[in-house]
Amino acid sequence: MAVDPLPAELLYRACDLSPFEFETTAELEDLAGLAGQERVLEALRFGTAIRRHGYNLFVLGPDGAGKHDAVTRFLADIAIRERAPSDWAYVMRFSAPNRPVVLELAAGTGSALKEGMARLVEDLKVTVPGVLESEEYQNRRQTIDEEYREKQEQAFEGLRGRAEEEGIALLRTPAGFALAPVHRGDEHQGEVLKPDEFNALPEAERKRIEGTIQTLQKELADTLEHMPSWEKEHRERVRLLNREVAERLVERAMRDLRQRFDTMPAVRDWLGTVAADLIDNAGIFAVSANAAQQQMVQGPSGQMMPLGAINPFRRYEVNVAVANNDTPKKPAASPWKAEPAADAGGYIGGGAPIVYEDHPTLQNLVGRVEHVPQMGALITDFTLIKAGSLHRANGGYLLIDALKLLREPLAWEALKRALRRRKIVIESPGEFMSLVSTVTLEPDPIPLDLKVLLFGERYLYYMLSNADPEFGELFKVAADFEDVLDRESENDLLYARFLAGLARAEDMLPLDRSGVARVIERASRLAEDAEKLSTAVRPVADLLHEADFIARSKSASLITAFHIDAAVEAQISRADRMRERSLEMITRDIVMIDTEGECVGQVNGLSVLSMGAVSFGRPSRITARVRMGLGTARVLDIEREVDLGGPIHSKGVLILSGYLSATFLPEIPFSMSASLVFEQSYGGIDGDSASSAELYALISALAEIPIAQGFAVTGSVNQLGEVQAIGGVNDKIEGFFDICMRRGLTGEQGVLIPAANVKHLMLRQDVVDAVERGVFAVYPVETIEEGVELLMDTPAGTRGADGKFTPGSVYAKAEARLAAFADNQRRFAQRVDDNGKR
Repeated sequence: MAVDPLPAELLYRACDLSPFEFETTAELEDLAGLAGQERVLEALRFGTAIRRHGYNLFVLGPDGAGKHDAVTRFLADIAIRERAPSDWAYVMRFSAPNRPVVLELAAGTGSALKEGMARLVEDLKVTVPGVLESEEYQNRRQTIDEEYREKQEQAFEGLRGRAEEEGIALLRTPAGFALAPVHRGDEHQGEVLKPDEFNALPEAERKRIEGTIQTLQKELADTLEHMPSWEKEHRERVRLLNREVAERLVERAMRDLRQRFDTMPAVRDWLGTVAADLIDNAGIFAVSANAAQQQMVQGPSGQMMPLGAINPFRRYEVNVAVANNDTPKKPAASPWKAEPAADAGGYIGGGAPIVYEDHPTLQNLVGRVEHVPQMGALITDFTLIKAGSLHRANGGYLLIDALKLLREPLAWEALKRALRRRKIVIESPGEFMSLVSTVTLEPDPIPLDLKVLLFGERYLYYMLSNADPEFGELFKVAADFEDVLDRESENDLLYARFLAGLARAEDMLPLDRSGVARVIERASRLAEDAEKLSTAVRPVADLLHEADFIARSKSASLITAFHIDAAVEAQISRADRMRERSLEMITRDIVMIDTEGECVGQVNGLSVLSMGAVSFGRPSRITARVRMGLGTARVLDIEREVDLGGPIHSKGVLILSGYLSATFLPEIPFSMSASLVFEQSYGGIDGDSASSAELYALISALAEIPIAQGFAVTGSVNQLGEVQAIGGVNDKIEGFFDICMRRGLTGEQGVLIPAANVKHLMLRQDVVDAVERGVFAVYPVETIEEGVELLMDTPAGTRGADGKFTPGSVYAKAEARLAAFADNQRRFAQRVDDNGKR
């Protein structure tokens, strides 16, 4: 059952350069498509092609895998062949200003409508005052005014004539019209009689004059009653004249604009209402500045204010909320950047829009209505409506980080409402939560037709699937990125092309063959598997950036393996403080770890400490103590008893009891009590990778056979005694090697790992060199028995035909000890029973 140490060539899989027919990556083409991500590619093809409700996509995978970049490049290839969606514009609803109209226009025509309306207003500002000041208009207006004045004069002249015949004068006073008697037939002919002169007249004459005045007053009242109707008739004739002139001017001014948009029914209908409103309000084009300050009009929020305080022509503006170019274009941003490529507006590519929303708040998604302070009030109108990313992505693709979306209040529910109702309704957070009562607008909703792609890690996808019933209805397609690729010659060449494209896109030096090989080897280390390549883009891009910096600082023209190694060493060195402190604590014997000698019930376990992006291996002393129990086999996990052990670690400890019960004294009840502890551990412990080490310590304590302290152990164990694979094997081996190196390698030190982890080994070069020199060793073990023989330098033993283990073996001594415990327990129980009977 002897286990041989691994040869050096199995500790690190070097990249084979023979398939590389290039000298530098400058000779290679960029990698196109999603190489090695066939499952994702199929999901993206299906999700973007199917045009059914609810078939939005959730792109899941680890952070830094280049999901945004890969999906953006895929979408750019298909979006460029799709038709650009409509433009959308908000305009005034003249019958209800608080409910703006939304217009759908052909792609690229929104700005044409906006500019056309602006030119229309500017033209009318010139033509309307010009026509109103023209000789033809002035003559026609003068005729109307003169006819109105003549009608008034004729009415009053007839009344004045009849009054004069009766000796009565019709007088115009500041208070109105008045009738008074006048002198007749004397030198004061026509003068109004004074009161004393009127009183001196004979009574009959006075009564005649009074009766005449009463009759004339009735006629005067009748005449005055007709004056409002004459005034109304005059105004109507002036209005009809102005309308006639305005109709002619507006029709001429809008002819080209109407022809331009005649094929768009919604725009054509709205232009009809514009024409009617322009005709009705043509006078605003001739109002002077002074008159504008005096003329009161209704403001956007309903309050009355001087016409000069607002722009009277604002009602004819066009608020182009979404403008799409009908000429496709390729994305200008680098396709290899780990972060999403987007311009300031979040728009990527051409044809169908691709929008990345980096800050998915409620208003950034569905849009908002802004307010401005004016005359002590907050007012708004349709020109202050701002589009959200749903508007800009309508007809295309909207990309959102799921975690950012879920962190924003109300945003997730708003997105689901929009997708469920298939329309965009602008919602205000204040109104939604009933926090404000500011007068606002109710714009028409916009029909929604787009694909939403959420990006997130796998736990978010599964959490939403379980917690939100609507999630499965709205996001029916999952695109799951692979973490790793098979490390094969074909994939090595694809990876070289990926590095070539990345170097070109990021303006870095080309890599030679050795540099490519070293990056591929580093990708295997990131994958923790010598047979796989990590698909993570961000750490590889960072490594190349730093290697490029080092190469340029040394005036090199290529990035070589030397520069890659230097960059890796620099990355480790910058984040190495905690590892150095941990090593120092051990080498100064503050944390007790033995790397030489032997000890019963004590073994070096291995664990991985992770702090952010940094992780390193650290040995821990594990000790076990056993004694006679009270008729049961109980393994006391001290970590669990004090709530420092996680559930997986506790499960591993319980498995040990199952193994011991099945291996030793199968016909006799156990009478053992044991305790296990990670010495000098002051934080939480979880995982089962130390369960084999704990079992070795227990067996050593039972058999009273010492364990060589020059070994460290990692690996989990099942109830059958099989050693199972664990994670972080490279960090764990290197962590123990560093301690042995600092104390001095003796040639008798090494690490026991599960045989299943051999394929994961990508160890540092100094570890490989030490193994090659025979001063350090890595042993692959498949069973606990193999590990026992290595650690205790004694055969584990097998159970023979007589039911007993090989004499002198570890298991024979352990079983003898357990049998002694059982015998002692029976005698103890008998003694207690006898004492009880007495």
